[in-house]
Amino acid sequence: MDKVDVLIIGGGISGLASAWWLARGGLSVEVWEAGERPGGKIMSTLQDGYLTERATSMVLNFRPEVAELVREAGLESAKTARLPGAEAHRYLLHRGRLKALPMRLGAMVASPLWSLRGKLRLLAEPFVFSGGRADESVSEFITRRLGREVLEKAMEPFIAGVLAADADQASAAAVLPRLVALERRYGSIAAGVLANRVLRRRTASTTESFSFRGGMGTLVETLANTPGIRMRTGHTAEELVRERDGWQATAATLQGQRTVTASHVIVATPAPVAAALVNPLDNELAELLRGIGYAGVTVVHAGMARDAVGHPLDGSGFLAPKGESATLTGNLWMSTLFPDRAPPGKVLLTSYLGGARAPQVADWDDGRVVDEALGTLRPLMDLKGDPEMVRIDRHRQALPAYHGAYQARMQAITARLQHIPGLHLEANYRGGVSVRDRLACGHAVANRILGARRWPSVERHRREEAEKPGEKAAYPLGSMDAAIKPR
Repeated sequence: MDKVDVLIIGGGISGLASAWWLARGGLSVEVWEAGERPGGKIMSTLQDGYLTERATSMVLNFRPEVAELVREAGLESAKTARLPGAEAHRYLLHRGRLKALPMRLGAMVASPLWSLRGKLRLLAEPFVFSGGRADESVSEFITRRLGREVLEKAMEPFIAGVLAADADQASAAAVLPRLVALERRYGSIAAGVLANRVLRRRTASTTESFSFRGGMGTLVETLANTPGIRMRTGHTAEELVRERDGWQATAATLQGQRTVTASHVIVATPAPVAAALVNPLDNELAELLRGIGYAGVTVVHAGMARDAVGHPLDGSGFLAPKGESATLTGNLWMSTLFPDRAPPGKVLLTSYLGGARAPQVADWDDGRVVDEALGTLRPLMDLKGDPEMVRIDRHRQALPAYHGAYQARMQAITARLQHIPGLHLEANYRGGVSVRDRLACGHAVANRILGARRWPSVERHRREEAEKPGEKAAYPLGSMDAAIKPR
């Protein structure tokens, strides 16, 4: 029977990020992935010269620990920044046409996207009394603070297009934590933004958007191949048993059952899978996990000749409000965003359909999905002819829906975990769905585990690093002394 310091169940970005930080901290780590490859939904595919992303297409980062991981994992040289043309505009589907969406308050107030009444309501935000229920929805929060027009024309398409969620049901505190925090701290969003601009000069990290050569798959491949991480694909976790000094876990593999003991276990799977694993340990925790819903997303990639698209493609793409499109939530112009996404003289357009707005799309056949995507794009972007390459990626459980009293659910999950020492839940239903959030949450759970006690393997690692001639030990978790001290 094998023994490791930490066993991670789930080889998606959450599990790999946690494993990377723990391995860099000197612990022995094993990752179980039920599928044939690590990375979960993240996968980059080269087809007919077009590089498509099965799920997330980039990292939008402002967190120092994420920048640290990219640098220390040797990925800095593989980063690809957004092309200059992608920064020109962000479009919104408005009255059947694509309109540039202003990103600054002054330009927003002057934009013809808003009625005079909507502009006056937006300007009145600093004078709106703070308040609202703790479980306010996004629709309630944005309407109360910024008005109905901002909700319908800007925030609803963002929630639907980026998070696949329903603004009427999504928890404002869960999906817009920074905006909610600004109101709670400063009394208004505008006052908070102004205060943060002053503080940002000294405290905030640089914000950057990037991908990698070879696509986002390069990130997961690099993490999975990190020295110190034992990556085990084809391992489906069947049972978790608490022992006096830790855990015993059993997996089904092609070679039969395999059992591993570990001091800590991180379950980095979707909530329904986690619920089944923890049910024998804590039925109440399992019930909380079973209550987390997911939204499905269907992705349609279309590769075309550049001269077959009449639109200048001078931006990153567009989002579509519910009132403008019943099924398509957005479209990214991938060949404008990053280099090498399409052959010379070609473009790559990636459409997103379904989500909480249109769950029925998950049951459509390929022909209907493609017809719906292209039928929406043709008049908007002046498409001529059919694409030369089409690829469809389907995700029935694409993203967790942060709906209802979500923060209360997360607090209850945290409270239940306090009674199960050594068990950690680390997936995109906790702490955010973006790659940035997952890398940062992996850093946080690693610090909690490293801080639990002075692991012998960590001490050995420290001594080995200190004994290297002419080198000063450097740990990506920051000071190792700080990392291993209990909080």
